[in-house]
Amino acid sequence: MSYSMNDGLEVAKQAAADIDAWLCAQPGTISVINVEDDPAFQSRDIDLIWTTQKGEVLVEVKGDRWNRTNNFFFETHSNLEKGTLGCFLYTEADWLFYYFVNTRLLYKLPMPKTRDWFRITMNRFRERSTTTPVGNSRYTTVGRLVPIPTVMLEVSGVVRQQM
Repeated sequence: MSYSMNDGLEVAKQAAADIDAWLCAQPGTISVINVEDDPAFQSRDIDLIWTTQKGEVLVEVKGDRWNRTNNFFFETHSNLEKGTLGCFLYTEADWLFYYFVNTRLLYKLPMPKTRDWFRITMNRFRERSTTTPVGNSRYTTVGRLVPIPTVMLEVSGVVRQQM
């Protein structure tokens, strides 16, 4: 499977905008700051800083259009050719908000609890890869297709939310 760089950016921007607006409308929200373009937060794979009356919450947003498969795609390598780990394996976010943009369905995954579970169980899930053309070159993203019902059943604290 192949995706263009623009397709991925479009989905990511839509996901971040939708989640930002939704968080701003939540009771107790003081502020939401988008830090996607801040290198200090990019290196930690954090997209949003959500401040509530209870404190600061670091959020990574994963936008996806492939909601018909009933799977999450947990990235293990973002760029296989460069040996770059997938964001799922290194994010320092408190929560991964996995959002299906077409259906406006959000799954809130507690981190690092979900990652710890995944590392132990990942070999039981199918590995898949996609290629993305960039100029005259391309890179390969690798991850695992993880059934959503399995995550809901085996990881405590996951929340499914229709937006």
